[in-house]
Amino acid sequence: MEVLGTSCSLCVASNVFHRRRSRSERQKNNLIDCFPNTLNFTEQKIRSVGDDFEVASTVPQSGTRCEVWPLHGRRLAARGGKRNNPLVVFSSVQPALVCEENELDCSIRAAEIDPNMNHYGERFMPFSDLPNMGSHEMGAKSLIQELNLKVHFLEERDEGILSRSILSLSRSNKVRSALELFLSVELSGLRLSPHACNSLLSCLLRNGYLKSAMKIFEKMKEKDMASSHAYSLMLKAVASAWGCDSAINLFLELEREGIAQRSFDPIVYNTLISVCGRANNWVQMERLWRKLKEHGHMGTKVTYSVLVCTFVRCGQYELALDAYHEMVENKIKPGEDTMRAAMGACSKEGKWTVALDIVRHMLEIGLKPNLIAYNALINCLGKAGEVELAFKVYELIKSSSVDGDTYTWKALLNALYKRARYADALQLFESIRGKKFDLNNHLYNVALMSCQKLRLWDRALQLLWEMEESGMVISTVSYNHVIGSCEAARKPKIALQVYKRMVHVKCEPDTFTYLSLIRACAWQSMWYEAEEILHSVKPPNASLYNTLIQGMCLRQQSRLAIKLYKRMLDCGLKPDGKTRAFMLQQLSKDH
Repeated sequence: MEVLGTSCSLCVASNVFHRRRSRSERQKNNLIDCFPNTLNFTEQKIRSVGDDFEVASTVPQSGTRCEVWPLHGRRLAARGGKRNNPLVVFSSVQPALVCEENELDCSIRAAEIDPNMNHYGERFMPFSDLPNMGSHEMGAKSLIQELNLKVHFLEERDEGILSRSILSLSRSNKVRSALELFLSVELSGLRLSPHACNSLLSCLLRNGYLKSAMKIFEKMKEKDMASSHAYSLMLKAVASAWGCDSAINLFLELEREGIAQRSFDPIVYNTLISVCGRANNWVQMERLWRKLKEHGHMGTKVTYSVLVCTFVRCGQYELALDAYHEMVENKIKPGEDTMRAAMGACSKEGKWTVALDIVRHMLEIGLKPNLIAYNALINCLGKAGEVELAFKVYELIKSSSVDGDTYTWKALLNALYKRARYADALQLFESIRGKKFDLNNHLYNVALMSCQKLRLWDRALQLLWEMEESGMVISTVSYNHVIGSCEAARKPKIALQVYKRMVHVKCEPDTFTYLSLIRACAWQSMWYEAEEILHSVKPPNASLYNTLIQGMCLRQQSRLAIKLYKRMLDCGLKPDGKTRAFMLQQLSKDH
């Protein structure tokens, strides 16, 4: 007989319960249950059994149950006098036959148990694809072998009381006692409540006995005692031990067995969705979300919160908004974190109407949006060109006694710049500086771009000097905006001075820097300076040659243009269509 991988000994006694036994004797023998049998002990107390031993259990609560025990040649000892109606009695779980009253000195070696062996074989399918459990059990071997568990005679037959005892022991983390009681109940043919079994599972998992918990869980499945909470516990435990993929494999196995449709509730799906969320596995999250609805369940607040936040974190903004809309349609009130994540998705997707509705809803239910939510809304409105609405949101920020930060000012400046309100952008920049706010590169760059559009080269230079004096690290982009302002104002000499300053402070020019300088020189016919810049770029750049050749053609410098065109071809560069058209036009004029 094997219970959870542990061999049980058998003891045979003749009518043990036909006489009154003292309390000490009952405690000494620790008998469990009695089964009438056909063995005759009238002539001797020891019987050898050659074949399987068949008994019938007549328990008042459960009726008659037949059992077949393979003893195969084992010797059984009878207790007391010679009686015609002996009783077969289970004794403690020991690796040898129990010999009472020192009548025999016999023992039976228990079956060897390989700690790495799966005693459930192919019936343990949900975990068949998982890694070797022996290497992931936190140093614990098979729980039953390690603790040398025993089963006991249960004088109490009430299943409710036994279930409450399991609950009490499990909550107290008394693993050994809880498991011994569970084994005793199993052997007695009684049935524990699912709540008690779940509590035992939790106790085992808390204390690191994952393999033993799996065996208990398999027993629960066989007897159809596993509840949705039990499945949630095991999915979470497998994910913690072996990762998200193993938990998904377990879920797929349970789904193939038809358990998902029959026993899973939204909590089970929430468990696995959360596991996938922690691993940023948004593909499996979306699949589980669809399965949840296919099986007729509706997501909970936790479901949608995890979906929205994880989708946003993984850059799946459209899916995040779909989950948020479904949450609202199901009349589930989103939490503050969910609404903030949805605001971020709206900002990325440009859904300013949805973002505005979210903020409006937050205010209606008494939630106070934080500055991050307001900034996301202003940014979304600015990208859509809704400048007036963006500034109304800014008024809400001021009314909540919260001053804007760098992201607020950047979003407002970008909104004005996008609507070509460059003078207003510069005015707002001046007001920000008047508040003695700590300005950064982003704010200065928007102001420099506005100067470039307004051809305010002197204002751009002033802002550049302020940036240098403040010790700010000035980027190539900032210098390009200043040079672009000089180009727009037809100030090539000033642009060249800014370029020299740029090289002096070891700021690396890029292609846009050279293009702006060449265009500025071309407008003022500064061909020597333009060619000098062109030849300083290594390796040669086709875009720069095309720009200068086209500038020469527009200024009627055909001779210089043809000469530079030949040099361009000698360098192995390919002219663009516009340059070739100019050259054909110039060559036709010469002929």
